[in-house]
Amino acid sequence: MKIAIIGVGTVGSAVATAVKNTGFVHEIVLFDRDGIRARAAAEDLGHAASFGFDVKITAVNNYRGIKGSEIIIIAAGANQKPGETRMDLLNKNATVIKDIIPRVMANVDTKNVKIIILTNPLDVMVMLATKLSKLPSSRVIGTGTMLDTARLRTILSRQLDISTQSINAYVLGEHGDSSVVDWTSATVGALTLDDFCRQMKISLPETTRNTISHRVRNAAYEIIRGRGATWDGIGAAAADLLRCIINDEHRILTVSSTSGTGLDMIAMSLPRVVGNGGIVATLRPKLSSTESAALRRSGKIIRKNYDAII
Repeated sequence: MKIAIIGVGTVGSAVATAVKNTGFVHEIVLFDRDGIRARAAAEDLGHAASFGFDVKITAVNNYRGIKGSEIIIIAAGANQKPGETRMDLLNKNATVIKDIIPRVMANVDTKNVKIIILTNPLDVMVMLATKLSKLPSSRVIGTGTMLDTARLRTILSRQLDISTQSINAYVLGEHGDSSVVDWTSATVGALTLDDFCRQMKISLPETTRNTISHRVRNAAYEIIRGRGATWDGIGAAAADLLRCIINDEHRILTVSSTSGTGLDMIAMSLPRVVGNGGIVATLRPKLSSTESAALRRSGKIIRKNYDAII
């Protein structure tokens, strides 16, 4: 399979490395307006590939070079800086997406291509990319709250002293400050989270859960303050989504996709079955009344910001 990554900055480079390491693609095209940066990244990654999977890695700064790519990963745009929210990037990155999508669509097979969006504010960019590409919403997918969900499971794993692989707990809604932790549907093994805590004699009161929710929402800010940017987590999330599509795994991921029409159109993260054709189905998890209200508020925030750029 041939894929293209649009934007070879910090995030795009991390995505390229993570994708290369899956061994599921035979060719990666790195596109960047800065041809020198794209070529340097391709050279470095090509050298690294000699130690693992045999992957052809090329660099282009003309969209004709992405022809034949079955999946396009868009990592271009301004990165979040210390002190900024994802929404501070709204207008800058909307301009980027408006420029990229028509150029991409002119050079791909519109009947089969899938587009993965990483650019923030992610849910708004998914809506914009869906509108501009005119692709079915099932084939324009944002990594959404995959990383937020991974952060939640990691924190819970440490709190409960249990493997993340045994925890099913999801972050829903916006990939941003209004995200919602679905505590109601959380399970550990075959048990509800509450039953697991009772049997293991672990205390997980509401105050602790609120603290965990806060840590999940603010994890990116903490990483940006200490490291300048986040890249490893989103690189791994993008590679995992790609693997799920290529292998037709029908795995449940909290990805972002557009649903509804007109004024009711919205993109947000929900548990979705993902396979070779993109999104196969969307699931509606059990939520408390408080969680349902928070999810509706999250949707209103996303829609308000989308309306500001169209």
